[in-house]
Amino acid sequence: MKKVTPFLMFQEGNAEEAMNYYCSLIEDSGITSIIHYGANEAGEEGTVMHAIFTLKGQEFMCIDSNVKHEFTFTPSFSIYLTCDSEEEIDALYEKLLMNGQALMPLGDYGFSKKFGWVNDQFGVSWQLDLPMD
Repeated sequence: MKKVTPFLMFQEGNAEEAMNYYCSLIEDSGITSIIHYGANEAGEEGTVMHAIFTLKGQEFMCIDSNVKHEFTFTPSFSIYLTCDSEEEIDALYEKLLMNGQALMPLGDYGFSKKFGWVNDQFGVSWQLDLPMD
């Protein structure tokens, strides 16, 4: 086995928009490679056939599914961010919550200084943690 990589399958043709959004929020992030469907290929032309991006050094893969499934993202699998400051966690929480859904509002739940859990506008689940000193 060479490595383990989280894989995100987008159903609405917005994988590239999501990658760009995530990379804009988290420093030291970027799209490593992207292959789009062309004309007369299995997926809708211009959507993502396969892409790799990194968030703070963690590699992810993603696609725009050309097959509609009965499922989408679930909060039982989430991207966990360990933040360095209250300003950072507040800003990230607000940006990820925009057009999304709060699962656990930012607060002190006893296991960290501040914690929040959201589903973003694309349906991806994020847990944000500001550890106790």
